Amino acid sequence: MAYQKLPLSTVAFLLLVNLHGEHSMAKEVVPVGVVLDLNSPVGGVAERCMSMALSDFYAVNDDYNTRLALWTMDSGNDVIAAASAALDLMKNEEVHAIVGPQTSAQAKFVVELGRKAQVPIISFSVTSPSLSPAQNPFFIRMALNDSAEVKAIAAIVKAYGWREIVLIYEDTDYGNGLLPYLMGAFEGIGTRVPYKSAIPPSSNNNEIAKEIKKLKETNARIFIVHMTASLGSKLFVLANNAGMMREGYAWIITAGLSALVDPLGPKVKESMQGVLGLRPYIPRSKQLEDFKRRWKRNLTSSKPNVKITGLNLFGLWAYDTAWALAMAVEKAGIMHSGFLKKSASKSNVDLAALGISETGQTLLHTLLTTEFQGLSGKFHLIKGQLEPSAFEILNVIGKTERIIGYWTEKTGLSQELDDTGEVAYSISKVGLKQPIWPGDTTNEPAKLRIGVPVRKGFDEFLKVEWDPRIDKPIISGFSHDVFLAVLKALPFPLPYEFIPFMNKDRQSAGTYDELTYQIKLQKYDAVVGDTTIVADRSLYVDFTLPYSESGVSMVVLVKDEEKNNFWIFLKPLSLDLWLTTGAAFVFTGLVIWVLEHRINSEFRGPPDQQLGIIFWFSFSTLVFAHRERMVNNWSRFVMIIWFFVVLILTQSYTASLASMLTVQRLQPTFVDVKEIKRNGYFVGYQNNSFVKGLLIKQLNFNESQLKPYSTPEEYHEALFKGINNGGVAAIFDEIPYIKLFLANYCSKYTTVGPTYKTDGFGFAFPQGSSLVPHISRAILNVTQDRDKFGALEQKYFLGSGSTSSCEDSSASISSNSPSLGLYSFGGLFIITGVVSLFSLSVYVLKFLRTHWPALSTTHPESSFSSKLIEMAKYFDRKEDPSSHPNIERHTSRIHAVSSPDVTEFRHDMENHSRNFDVESDRDESPPSTSFPSRRSDITSLHEGVPN
Repeated sequence: MAYQKLPLSTVAFLLLVNLHGEHSMAKEVVPVGVVLDLNSPVGGVAERCMSMALSDFYAVNDDYNTRLALWTMDSGNDVIAAASAALDLMKNEEVHAIVGPQTSAQAKFVVELGRKAQVPIISFSVTSPSLSPAQNPFFIRMALNDSAEVKAIAAIVKAYGWREIVLIYEDTDYGNGLLPYLMGAFEGIGTRVPYKSAIPPSSNNNEIAKEIKKLKETNARIFIVHMTASLGSKLFVLANNAGMMREGYAWIITAGLSALVDPLGPKVKESMQGVLGLRPYIPRSKQLEDFKRRWKRNLTSSKPNVKITGLNLFGLWAYDTAWALAMAVEKAGIMHSGFLKKSASKSNVDLAALGISETGQTLLHTLLTTEFQGLSGKFHLIKGQLEPSAFEILNVIGKTERIIGYWTEKTGLSQELDDTGEVAYSISKVGLKQPIWPGDTTNEPAKLRIGVPVRKGFDEFLKVEWDPRIDKPIISGFSHDVFLAVLKALPFPLPYEFIPFMNKDRQSAGTYDELTYQIKLQKYDAVVGDTTIVADRSLYVDFTLPYSESGVSMVVLVKDEEKNNFWIFLKPLSLDLWLTTGAAFVFTGLVIWVLEHRINSEFRGPPDQQLGIIFWFSFSTLVFAHRERMVNNWSRFVMIIWFFVVLILTQSYTASLASMLTVQRLQPTFVDVKEIKRNGYFVGYQNNSFVKGLLIKQLNFNESQLKPYSTPEEYHEALFKGINNGGVAAIFDEIPYIKLFLANYCSKYTTVGPTYKTDGFGFAFPQGSSLVPHISRAILNVTQDRDKFGALEQKYFLGSGSTSSCEDSSASISSNSPSLGLYSFGGLFIITGVVSLFSLSVYVLKFLRTHWPALSTTHPESSFSSKLIEMAKYFDRKEDPSSHPNIERHTSRIHAVSSPDVTEFRHDMENHSRNFDVESDRDESPPSTSFPSRRSDITSLHEGVPN
């Protein structure tokens, strides 16, 4: 530790002589301690600036009664040495204030000593928020708090749309103090910090190189560096050697390092090309320009062993600190003051012997209220520290820094400062001049490297073409346009570049699984395309919400063979309905025969003729071609119901048959996956798709049964060939592809079977990416905007109108109902059956009630079976017409025939009479008194006809 102080005689002499060499009255000497690391760029410059400040101040204010005497001590960048120097200055030199120390770690100890001795501790270089004047009343920060620049840093990050950023900071109180503020600011703008790198200041080059290697392996490309110049210079040289200062990277340095770019050596500057920096804005003034000129003239130190580097921001703050302290000492009127001693001690480090400054409180209050226009701008303390103003954004280019813009609380980012307050707040990078990024390029770094599949076929989803003029890919398609629409819906810009996933021949470099795995390998930052969200892929990437419908289905060939079917007329009704209808016809004919046989001559005759009448009558009702009259009312009742049944059956049959003959009926060749597997038929799938795994793992197909295809044309060819000509029985693919395929071939193919659940198409990002929730919300906004999303679908899928026609065809296939079944007409058959049975039962019971008693009387000894046989014979005999009212009504109608027709009618009756005679001759049963002969019927009819 070295003392840098002048002998008292020399000090007294200087204070008694004015600038012109004339003697004046004695001035009050006020000792002020200075604790700095004099061998550092900050300490050496600050000491010289403070000395120049006092010379300038007293040259202007020669009439002041006080003169500051600076007692400078070198801390040697050591915490203990700094605390020991401060204690010695307070105890032995009884300084009224201490300027310094230089670092946050040193300041913590010295501030505590200042609080104990009530001596103001004034620092122009301790900027860490970890040490606050609000918590330490005797600590004054003659500089900006580092937290003041956090909003400006966040504005830059947001302007360029960087969603992930890595923090590299010095593992000291200075570096750690800003960390929570940066994390909070990045969280506020949705930027993720996946990695934080803490580098101790004592690290050697090998240790720093190892940490840089780790940073490179994270694939991070945006970095914020918050550290001192000594450590930061090492970092950038080693980062440049590691290839991390080339195109694609971006580096931002905070004010602590930006303020010292100028003094850095040429090798360090060469390694920092393209770096963006942020530092407090120093307004130009005549006083500042004059000081810079004098600084250059006096650049060589009067002390040969001390190397003075270029002027920096901390030197200007040191200048203003000395000026403010000299002004405050004069305003406070400190005269002949000292320390109130507690006890005497010869030890320089005895804290118990440390007294209390008599003027500390007064000087502190005066400093806090001092205002003036200094070299660094307006000097005005707010809550014990400088008031934040504007920040300038610099870009390291060559050997200099180029100012590309400014940031203020009122206007945000801007290329020029505006003091009028009329400029609106801006968070756009347009507010900045074009920076030159690492790699000497204007191309924005940290663009999303988006992998896109290179495919053959289904270009509507994604198509990769090459522009021969610039030899760059041209990407188009539905997935591409959806992604661009999503980017427009984001609340922040997101730079990107598409990189086709291809080999040297510009063909696909692998499957979709291999494409998404490139994100895990950090070759891509995202994958955009028709990428299906499946569980296996989610093990190494995160997917956004889907933007398309989901599911895997089966496509098969359809056939239309019904028109050429020889037996198509049988198709409208099912077999059970045909059998039931035939039985109903026969049963109805039998019932009518029973009801009409005894009283209606048209239902009599030889057995074969009567059997023919039963079938003829019932089936002739199908087309209402029957000629037989019905006399019995029960017969008429049965026929009314039967006609209704026949009408419905014939109309239904006619409609179904007409439909089969006129409407195209497409039948799938296969409807069951089990049938295909059981017979060992081949099936197809889309090449490089996950569907292959689904067929093997979930549907248990043998891999030898699978054939890959790429284009809709190949699908068509494979399905059209069929199972016997080298084709396939079915194609399995996702629904969006199937819809596109059917849009062109809907008349030949259809989807059948179940739909196997998938989650649709989505965009893939690294696991934990902060972009996923933002992109997902934007996808919802786009897909729910039916006008916008519908326009994209119309552009790629509905433009030709083929899809709608395919939907009509699909409806035709799905409406191909089976033949009409018995269940549909069961009610009709039940009704007609009940009516027929009821009528038959009534007639039979009536017949038995009439003839059974007489039969029992005449043949009492006969068995029951003999009586039934005799009743059957009675039933087969013709009933007396006079006993049936319908016959009488029929006779009366004959009498009512007009005379001109009588002759013709009589001729007809005679013909009928001859026919009945023949029938009577054939009748084997003898006539009975209770059953009149047919001739008597005819005779009675003739007798009723006038001659």
